[in-house]
Amino acid sequence: MLSDIDICRSAKLLPIEHVATQSGLLNDEFKTQGPHKAKVSLNALSRLKENKTGKLVLVTAITPTPLGEGKTVTTIGLSQGLKQLGRSVMACIRQPSMGPVFGVKGGAAGGGYSQVAPMEELNLHLTGDIHAVTAAHNLAAAAIDARIYHEQRNGYADFEARAGLKALKIDPQNVIWKRVVDHNDRALRMVTVGRNEVSKTINGFEREDGFDISAASELMAILALASDIKDLRARIGRIVVAYSIDGHPITTEDLQVAGAMAVSMKDAIEPTMMQTLEGVPTLIHAGPFANIAHGNSSIIADNIATKLSDFTVTEGGFGSDMGFEKACNIKAQASGKAPDCAVIVATLRGLKANSGLYDFKPGQAIPDSLFECDEKALVAGFENLKWHINNVNKYGVPAVVAINRFPQDSDAELEQLKAMVESLPNNVEVEISEAFVKGGQGAVRLAEKVVKQCAHEVEFKPLYQLNQNIEEKLMAVAEVGYGANNMTLSYKATQQLAALKRDGFEHLAVCFAKTPMSITTNGSVKGAPTDFDVPIRELKLCAGAGFVYALCGNVMTMPGLPEKPAFMNLDLDENGEIVGLS
Repeated sequence: MLSDIDICRSAKLLPIEHVATQSGLLNDEFKTQGPHKAKVSLNALSRLKENKTGKLVLVTAITPTPLGEGKTVTTIGLSQGLKQLGRSVMACIRQPSMGPVFGVKGGAAGGGYSQVAPMEELNLHLTGDIHAVTAAHNLAAAAIDARIYHEQRNGYADFEARAGLKALKIDPQNVIWKRVVDHNDRALRMVTVGRNEVSKTINGFEREDGFDISAASELMAILALASDIKDLRARIGRIVVAYSIDGHPITTEDLQVAGAMAVSMKDAIEPTMMQTLEGVPTLIHAGPFANIAHGNSSIIADNIATKLSDFTVTEGGFGSDMGFEKACNIKAQASGKAPDCAVIVATLRGLKANSGLYDFKPGQAIPDSLFECDEKALVAGFENLKWHINNVNKYGVPAVVAINRFPQDSDAELEQLKAMVESLPNNVEVEISEAFVKGGQGAVRLAEKVVKQCAHEVEFKPLYQLNQNIEEKLMAVAEVGYGANNMTLSYKATQQLAALKRDGFEHLAVCFAKTPMSITTNGSVKGAPTDFDVPIRELKLCAGAGFVYALCGNVMTMPGLPEKPAFMNLDLDENGEIVGLS
């Protein structure tokens, strides 16, 4: 079989104008950026608002493993399968970050005969939205240090007389807005800014700072959760970036930088349209990670797609304890649109890896035994799939299990797994998907099961309501969502919780940042664990995004590169073509 990039390059793609107009957009509702991508104007939302809203299908997965379960392949393959059935369909996915592309995971365009094309353009820069988020974010960071410098160099009274502005009196030890960059770079997690030569202050006042990856920026979450340009601007203005020496929150509006930040993101709020290898219109918008953010593509993209098509297929990052949970408790409560069906991606090798009988980590060689028939490991790992099925059912969303087939899989084990799912008492459908090798044709039977489940009435039940207090929301996710028997706040988190209550932020949602490699906060704990504690080390306010981060365990908001990062495989050939991207 050809490599992903060779399959993509051999495909005959449609002009993006054709894809856009066939999807139902008018000529003045999109702007092409080359032959195969276009920006979609938000004016389309106004015209389409009276259209019937189509079904929203959310693709999630079992607890992920270093092997990869093929969630994006399933998302794209399912959309192509629905098209094969003659259904009106669009796909919505997140924009890949340079961090994973150059780090561990590689590209995020899908693979085989179920991918978004051209994959090079999707994986590298696309239309610059992540760069716009990075620039707007770092503008606020620069504004903070500039304000500290100008207010402190001759005192607050002098500053107010010179500038005609009220002194904000920012506490340099209580700045909560780090800088960001769209790369994995562990060396930037803790840095010192404002260093000077002896007896000088020309570079500002020295303080401790750090970097997050751009996908973890609150602006990225805002981009994904905003309903329109007006909402984007309002949310940016509510961002709390620091506290004053008196302990009062300071916002970007107080710094008078919110407007310029919004200007920097004016074009980023428009989704980018591309196509799958079989011509399914695909909207790519926002790129929040699900382990350190809410992990779903944008509300705007969903709203456009569900008004243009009968079925919209999107995905939540990592397992159902991550992106699916946040899609239901954060995104759906912001948009008012719950999923009509969830597709849970599972693989034989992924379930065996979740059995607890194997111990391997990213970058290590995969043991050959994992690809051999192993009933003991499959039965043990099946507990993890059952957990994710039950998790989806908690929200009242009909489910379909998609068994993503790999070449090494045996027919006997695939049928065994299918029978195990069919024996469950839950109202769940199951089908084997061969979307990677066969494209849409390999996902037709899966698409039929999805259409069947979408016909059921959804009795959507988020785990909490926004009017509950923060402790209740945290406990709902930890205990009802994860199945923990306890939640522990560190001393720092306890103090932060008190400050959130004092400053009137009890109405916000909660967003857990934890390892995706386990249902618990410990990545080495596999299967479907019970009787565990969820330790919360820090609570981080994201007032503009509308949630409070709960940082659990040792999760990092700035990833690091592995010993053998993916960038080692990337290069240009003698014709200037990219090689090594997958």
